[in-house]
Amino acid sequence: MSARDLLAFGHPMHGAPEVSRPKPDRRLVGNPQRETWNVLDAPLDGARTLSTGIWRCEPGQWRIAFSPTEREIFTVLEGRCRVHRDGGGFEEAGPGQSIHIPPGFAGAFEVLQTVTKVYVIVE
Repeated sequence: MSARDLLAFGHPMHGAPEVSRPKPDRRLVGNPQRETWNVLDAPLDGARTLSTGIWRCEPGQWRIAFSPTEREIFTVLEGRCRVHRDGGGFEEAGPGQSIHIPPGFAGAFEVLQTVTKVYVIVE
């Protein structure tokens, strides 16, 4: 598949996901299993890559840190999550709601109820 191909995907996804857990040094609460169905990695003019797919995760919380060139926007399909800022405060999202995580962001990702989201990451 090329970056110029029309692509449709949605929930539920078919096939086996990539399964992971937060690195031990980043865990804050629990050790949630994360499942990722990445459907596209494509070069992008002015950026290195664009990645998109479906992601599901069990409740838990871990630290996140984005590079100065990485950003994400996601929309929650099921469940609830929070993105906490290192300096305090958070944004919370449930079904139909989206969060944008800007370049250079540092904080924590918290899954309150098993969450399924559609994500787009540009780096």
